[in-house]
Amino acid sequence: MSMLGTRLDAATKGLPAPLAVVDLDALEANADDLVRRAAGVPVRVASKSVRVRSVLEAMLARPGFAGVMAYSLREALWLVGEGVDDVLVGYPTVDEGALLDLAADPAAAGAVTLMVDDVLQADMAQRAAASGGNRLRVCLDVDASLRIRVGPVTAHLGVRRSPVHSPEDAARLTAELVRRPGLEVRGVMFYEAQVAGMPDSSLAVRAVKRASVADLARRRGQVLDAVRDVLGHEVALVNSGGSGSLETSAADPVVTEVTAGSGLYVPTLFDGYRSFTPRPAAYFGLDVVRVPARGFATVAGGGYVASGPASGSRLPRPVAPRGLALTGREGAGEVQTPLRGAASADLRIGDRVWFRHAKAGEVMERFDRVHLVRGDRVERVVPTYRGEQRAFG
Repeated sequence: MSMLGTRLDAATKGLPAPLAVVDLDALEANADDLVRRAAGVPVRVASKSVRVRSVLEAMLARPGFAGVMAYSLREALWLVGEGVDDVLVGYPTVDEGALLDLAADPAAAGAVTLMVDDVLQADMAQRAAASGGNRLRVCLDVDASLRIRVGPVTAHLGVRRSPVHSPEDAARLTAELVRRPGLEVRGVMFYEAQVAGMPDSSLAVRAVKRASVADLARRRGQVLDAVRDVLGHEVALVNSGGSGSLETSAADPVVTEVTAGSGLYVPTLFDGYRSFTPRPAAYFGLDVVRVPARGFATVAGGGYVASGPASGSRLPRPVAPRGLALTGREGAGEVQTPLRGAASADLRIGDRVWFRHAKAGEVMERFDRVHLVRGDRVERVVPTYRGEQRAFG
């Protein structure tokens, strides 16, 4: 058994599996690393990569962190009700009921910023503002993908996130927003997924990242100039970056804040980055319930597959004891997961196997509580979003 497995086994001895664990020493070291890499630019915590309110609150209490990026307006309203005073909703919403609730609550309207990239989203927010009587703050989501033109062909490198890409696009949307009473343009967001969310897996990927960073260093300023010309004043918020791109985003003087979340737990998809040293902090434990044949052991549960393109990179990975792997035929199963490898020879029924998830916060949707471990003991047990009876998609 590895030192990791021995330590986690000792901390959770007698506790039933499946169970989720966060290693506090690793979490806090990762938090310090994010702040160091941001070089004085405030770090906004991405809640979708955490999904444990007590962990969010602990990060917000640390120097260098400021505000939450939520993935749902209803989530944002809940967090504000629990005392969070600055929430940027990272994605557009068409939830009319939540918009009406936001506009009817002056405290929430003053704490939450909505994301828009289309006038139809703005129209919904405007109607809610007119009904509720409070101005709603909005942020433009500007597509940060890299576009390379070769003759008549334009290559789009990155996700298809927003229709707003150029300074002209941003100026047109800003002009539409200022014509809508009840809305206040607070800022602009650029999320460079092809930099922040891609491991440094090849020379080609690294070349795309360098080109993207150079493009954004130029285009952010151009977009901001266009927005400022329409508004007649500066914006308060310029958000950029992710766990994989904090240094380059924070280095741009126009950026007022960066966002990070996955860099706290460090799931397996973040193992290939060169910009930081991965310190895995989140694990889940499953118990062996069968030994069906020599070289195999089967654990109960485990079908925690991450979102994204269907591939082996989205499957959980057994990490303790070392020398185990999923089988190609069955992968990670909903109620049982067979494992094979050299370490299976030493596994007995009742032994525990520890896994890491491919993505950060998603695994917390599978558990109603998480055990916060320091060293070889459980320091606290806290509810996940699910444990607080909250589900936001």
